[in-house]
Amino acid sequence: MRRTTRAVAAAVALALAVTACNANDKSAPSGGGTAAAEQGGTFQVLTTSKEISLDPAKSQNLGTSTIHLVLRGLTSWKTSPDKAAELVPDLATDTGQVSDGGKTWTYKLKPGLKYADGSPIVAADIKYGVERSFAPELSGGLGYHKALLTGAEKYTGPYKGQQLASIETPDDTTIVFKLNKPFGDWPWVVSMPAFSPVPKKADTDPAHYGEKPVASGPYQVKSYAPGSKLELERNPAWDKATDPARTGLPDSIVLTMGLQADVINQRLIADAGDDKNAATTGTSVPAALIPTVTGNPAVKARVATSPSGALQYLAMNNKRPALSNPEVRKAIQYAVDKQAVQVAEGGPEFGGEIATTLITPGIDGYSKYDLYPAPPQGDPEKAKSMLAAAGVSNLNLVLAADNATGLPVAQAIQQGLKRAGINVTIKPLETEALTDLITGPKGDYDLTVSSWLPDYPSALGNLQPLFSTSEIGNGGYNVSRYSNPAVDTAIATATAESDRAKAAGLWGAVDKQILADSPMVPLIYARNAFLHGSKVQNFFLPPYPPYPNVLIVGLSK
Repeated sequence: MRRTTRAVAAAVALALAVTACNANDKSAPSGGGTAAAEQGGTFQVLTTSKEISLDPAKSQNLGTSTIHLVLRGLTSWKTSPDKAAELVPDLATDTGQVSDGGKTWTYKLKPGLKYADGSPIVAADIKYGVERSFAPELSGGLGYHKALLTGAEKYTGPYKGQQLASIETPDDTTIVFKLNKPFGDWPWVVSMPAFSPVPKKADTDPAHYGEKPVASGPYQVKSYAPGSKLELERNPAWDKATDPARTGLPDSIVLTMGLQADVINQRLIADAGDDKNAATTGTSVPAALIPTVTGNPAVKARVATSPSGALQYLAMNNKRPALSNPEVRKAIQYAVDKQAVQVAEGGPEFGGEIATTLITPGIDGYSKYDLYPAPPQGDPEKAKSMLAAAGVSNLNLVLAADNATGLPVAQAIQQGLKRAGINVTIKPLETEALTDLITGPKGDYDLTVSSWLPDYPSALGNLQPLFSTSEIGNGGYNVSRYSNPAVDTAIATATAESDRAKAAGLWGAVDKQILADSPMVPLIYARNAFLHGSKVQNFFLPPYPPYPNVLIVGLSK
């Protein structure tokens, strides 16, 4: 799971370069069409990233991102303009067979799978790939499996000859994972980069493996110049018939790196030369350029916007004396001017829809409800009466805000609460200092605005990191410092459920259970908006993830 700020949504969405609705119909995503995509051409990706590692052990990429053009996993994601990502078998024949009460997951590989050099992909290569992710020198990747595989807590990788016994490969086409507890989302976990196959014989220089990994997807690395360019060319051994997630349409893909965000947007607005075949997967249209984009129909037609996105929210530190009373926190729900926040982020079309839930649209378990109904601009009079009933007056709070990206929203919060007689002092901090403050042990703040996007489409990712007692301090992102043993138990129960429909029902109930305690105020479901060239097709932003799926992009002639 990842914390984001709106202005650095690019950092999250480098998820898609490295590593996440048109005006008339706010419910529908917009973007490149699908009819005109043809085989061939060079797809250009423009990115602010200065480095791109394709090492699966170190990657935090979402399932529809660049690394998955080169590397396949046991499962993969399929996206559409109006539905959340669907889990599909990738190298495996299905999304997993579960046994032992949810603690054992078994996968069989499809026949005839090959690497770019023609050698076979075998189960031992996937086991080795996962084992590499435990090596301290290859840290930083998504690590859900590290807390779930039996005996993994002391494992430090394969480089001194040790294997992880809880991953079994009885033959070349079978891989079995033994978990320490039931975990219904395991089929999503095995879509993550760490579950890509890595042949042990090819891993002779682990520190540089990510520059030219052994390809199992439709593309392989042709050249890589850090800070400048990554070129991908076709993998001749890739078999489209075995791959439901990737179209493999372009002949080649070139990522131009280290660009300024405004340069990327201006180039895509101009739509000249090779930029007709270009797009950005991580640089959203800023508020300053919205008039330029919306004022030109030809440009506006080339903006892909997401129906939904990360939840932006006002965290209230439940451990602070002024905010320990739930009735005070409920009053703040009514005092906040969500419309002002929305305007500060670019308005409903580009900023996002006003939020009332914790689970975001496009995730199983989401249902539309509003425990604190108020006009978009809030209800300060109701807030005043609730504070009076709670015996509270002269409430003074400190809001810790990101100095680079968070001040407009912080000021919108400040002005909204002032109407209800709540005084807010904004404390601007650099991004790193802010992160240290809100995830550290002391919790010396009252309010902070944050944003959260799950790493895969499960309500677990919406709720567990932000509301489990275990995630308070020590680098965790329960920045509301909310602790409720009954909620912890409900989260554990939902986490263990392997039936997705049943799990969705459980998570929906947990959403309302948490929000009834009012630990934080949902503000907006933050939209992303990415430009693309006029020849780029199949370029759209689904409800989740709110980033384009580069695995299916093609070009028109």
